[in-house]
Amino acid sequence: MSIFTDLRFLVVDDMLTMRKIIGQQLKALGASTNIVEANDGTTAWEILEREAASKPIQFVISDWNMPQMKGIDLLKKCRAHATYKDIAFLMVTAEAEANQVKEALVAGVDNYVVKPFTPAAFEEKIKSVAAKRFPGK
Repeated sequence: MSIFTDLRFLVVDDMLTMRKIIGQQLKALGASTNIVEANDGTTAWEILEREAASKPIQFVISDWNMPQMKGIDLLKKCRAHATYKDIAFLMVTAEAEANQVKEALVAGVDNYVVKPFTPAAFEEKIKSVAAKRFPGK
């Protein structure tokens, strides 16, 4: 059984195609149907809040550049909130600039992957986050 089978994922990207690609990668890793999608950080935050009591999201995979609320702002909001301060968070970005990577690390991102990525690169990054956040699984 995959470590990802029982985890609930929130995939946040303003591009539907990218959300679908990430969803397919998660399913290939065993995530099955526990995948919720949002098209921006504001919607993602609403989903996190709405799902908190019944079926909490455990792992966020977020794009950096989006309208409404950027991924970096969603990350900072999660880390500042008692309920989400320890949520697994993987940043997906087309930007590989050192300043952005540093900002994400300072904000508490667990890892990041640069678009376009290969399935192997995505798997490596997501497994490293899972090993850090869910060591007993």
